[in-house]
Amino acid sequence: MEQNLERLAAEIEKYLNAESFIVYHCMSRMNESRQIVYWDHRRQPDPHRFLECAQQVGVRLMHLHERLFDAEQREMALEVLEEADFTREERRDMERRIQAMSKYEGKLCAVEMSFDFEGRIYMYAVETDWYADWESILDELEASGGEEDEGEDSYGGFYSNN
Repeated sequence: MEQNLERLAAEIEKYLNAESFIVYHCMSRMNESRQIVYWDHRRQPDPHRFLECAQQVGVRLMHLHERLFDAEQREMALEVLEEADFTREERRDMERRIQAMSKYEGKLCAVEMSFDFEGRIYMYAVETDWYADWESILDELEASGGEEDEGEDSYGGFYSNN
């Protein structure tokens, strides 16, 4: 998704406050053990529709997670690259791809809104296209034998079909 996620996040927070939602700023809920039902944001991109749905079922508590891309993520990937099983040329190409991501440091790369209803998590999740590219870099590193340490704030291999 190429849209400006900073603007989207600000719009979402404004709407949440205007509609008297209780906002719970949290870590990513992607790795929760309960079943997650994803909103189809490609067909229904307006986050207000998701929030209206929550209101219609009586939800007031909305979980909100905003993920920033930072230098530490790149540095960890470079450390993993050192242990990866790549040829010299593949290693140089991967290092170039990792370093190219520095232009996104400090930028919002993903936004998640979710609520609980009848034992399930309902989620609106969007990420930038460049963050999906980053996730593909991490997947390649992991497949090459490098060990990626996924922290509690990680999206892991998340690629939303939504």
